[in-house]
Formats: sequence, C-alpha cells, structure tokens
Amino acid sequence: MTNTIAIVLGVLIVGALITDVMLFGIEHLLFLGKKFFELIEWIAFWR
Repeated sequence: MTNTIAIVLGVLIVGALITDVMLFGIEHLLFLGKKFFELIEWIAFWR
C-alpha cells in the first residue's frame, strides 16, 4: 500500500465517521466501539 492510498483511505474513514456522528449522534458509535473491543479480546483468545 502506498502512502497516497493510505492517506486517501484515512481521509475517507474519518470523513465517514464525522458524517455519521453529525447525522445520527454518537450513541451507536460508542456501542460499536465497545463491541469492537470485545471482538479484539475474543480474537486474542484464539491466537
């Protein structure tokens, strides 16, 4: 992955998160964050 592709992907992800928070609020984003950390712990168990 080149630096240009990484920067574009990063900008798109941050832009999508900002748009999501502006339109729908932060509550479901916090829920997804908690579930993501639970998934990371579950995956680490199987490592």
